[in-house]
Amino acid sequence: MTPQRYRIDVAYDGTNFAGWQVQPRHTTVQGELEGALKQLGGRHVRVEASGRTDAGVHARGQVAHFDWPEKADRPDRLLRGINALLPDAVRVLKLRAVPDTFHARFSAVGKEYRYFIDNGSIRQPIDRFYRTWVRDPLDLEAMQAAATVLEGEHDFAAFAANPNREIDGTIRTLYRLSVTKKGPLITIRAHGNGFLYKMVRSLSGFLLRVGRQEVQPVVAKTILHSKLRTARVPTAPPEGLFLWRVFY
Repeated sequence: MTPQRYRIDVAYDGTNFAGWQVQPRHTTVQGELEGALKQLGGRHVRVEASGRTDAGVHARGQVAHFDWPEKADRPDRLLRGINALLPDAVRVLKLRAVPDTFHARFSAVGKEYRYFIDNGSIRQPIDRFYRTWVRDPLDLEAMQAAATVLEGEHDFAAFAANPNREIDGTIRTLYRLSVTKKGPLITIRAHGNGFLYKMVRSLSGFLLRVGRQEVQPVVAKTILHSKLRTARVPTAPPEGLFLWRVFY
């Protein structure tokens, strides 16, 4: 039998998961997917993602791949079989055969994350797991001014939770970092060629400080040049973050 590589597009509610990556004695998205595939195929099948997400972080468009022992006669049945064995918080949206040269992580050329903020005076209960609540008035013009400074190619070491663990260095390109508001909902969109550990939550945490007028937008340039993580760059809570799309 010749193994067949499959790409899967995955969505999940990360609220009750300890992140993507398999961890002993913890429930993870990767663990649930690999468990479903083992039940279907009778053997362990490794699932590789475009990148890890942290505990409490969600995904609308995560991409992963796995090598199945043989080409499925009916990929649609394989898709239904996987979903039937997954918890309701995880779903494989698409499944298709790809060449064995495809790699969910190394073939990716970019990602888009979105960070959602409920800026209403009273927190909406149904959104508490999917939006970060900030009651304080936020200066959107200042937030966007800081975001514009952060766009482009930079050394984002100061916006990484642990820059020393970054094997590929800390230089990344932010094609777009925008802040928009509709009603009480504020959306931060980050599209780049790659992101460091907790980088989007760090960018969001900094923009929130700017929005509260605790720091000026121009400070973004100083922080970038310093390459040092300080209290000026807090890590925003996880529940507002979604991996929105992976580009290939």
